[in-house]
Amino acid sequence: MSFWTSTLGAQVRYHHAGPWRTRALEAGDIGEHVVMIGGLTGHIEGFAHNVVPLAERGLRVHAIDTIGHGFTDKPLDVTYHAPLFTDHLLRFLDALGIEKAHMVGQSLGGWIALHTARTHPDRIGKIVFATGAGILLDDDAAKKESADVHSRVQSVTKKAIDAPTRDSVRTRLEWLMADPNTVTEELIDARYRIYTLPDSRAAMPKLVAEQPSEENRAYLLTEDRLSQLPHEVLVLWTDKNPTTQASVGRRASELLPNGSFTMISDAGHWPMFEQPERFNTIVGDFLTGPHV
Repeated sequence: MSFWTSTLGAQVRYHHAGPWRTRALEAGDIGEHVVMIGGLTGHIEGFAHNVVPLAERGLRVHAIDTIGHGFTDKPLDVTYHAPLFTDHLLRFLDALGIEKAHMVGQSLGGWIALHTARTHPDRIGKIVFATGAGILLDDDAAKKESADVHSRVQSVTKKAIDAPTRDSVRTRLEWLMADPNTVTEELIDARYRIYTLPDSRAAMPKLVAEQPSEENRAYLLTEDRLSQLPHEVLVLWTDKNPTTQASVGRRASELLPNGSFTMISDAGHWPMFEQPERFNTIVGDFLTGPHV
């Protein structure tokens, strides 16, 4: 069955977030707004199983290709560091007249959500930080692990984008999953199509070099920064995440003044795609529940 079957009732729309044409998969016409953002070189297809179920919980859901990703514009005259992604997100909210939105950020998307909450706290509501990137704990072992994760993600992604083939795309997607069988031919086709777009071929090497770069580490979520975030944050992890260890996510949830931690079993880096029913229940309950 096509994963697009899960999106029946949703619409793919394009909005101009400032100068940047931005693709969104959207559902729901009542309730509070939710923006969903995926990881490095990710795209809205990763949220195909989530947008409609969350809209059915009474939310207005927008899964977006962030700047440099998917079918959103991929400019070459920018630097792909955390402030750019926040700028793009805020311009997207402004384009739709959204004063404040909840965030569901997976991997890089989680980093974007928390960085935006730190720099523009009034624009962000509740946050789901799902197998999120960008955490930097104080101890030396954690700092080394953070650097290693950045290097590993950059390396495996670079292999997929340098000279993309369906096999290299398959390998990159299978690395994300607990069960390689989750990677369907349709998902491979979608990502291969995106990776081979002319603007992707031009911009993605720049994106993959700059986003995990040493310079961008200035915007990492340190223990001090996490402890100053007042937002309600659900740190959502998996038992088979191939990037950051669950202990890092758990520690982040303890540092966050209004943080909580939940684990999803039998999933890798994409719990929203591998375990959508469990993911949708946890996220839906959190976003529609009472505010602290």
